[in-house]
Amino acid sequence: MDQKVEDTNKQQPNNPLHGVKLADILEYLEAEYGWDRLGSMIDIRCFNFDPSIKSSLKFLRKTPWARDKVEALYLQTKRKGKIK
Repeated sequence: MDQKVEDTNKQQPNNPLHGVKLADILEYLEAEYGWDRLGSMIDIRCFNFDPSIKSSLKFLRKTPWARDKVEALYLQTKRKGKIK
């Protein structure tokens, strides 16, 4: 394993989002829920009006509160998937 990867893993051993790209999170959530349901779960414009991965990434990278909501939904959804 690369030394930088090992060092980073040691720094964030309890971070469930470590190494997960925002684009991957969005693609997973869009596949799981679709844009309509995702927009009703997290009411942000980039999910409700002409949604796309590109526009959502642009908005979420500049808007920490919205990104926090998306990441929380991702973690919640992943946990539910492990229980089933």
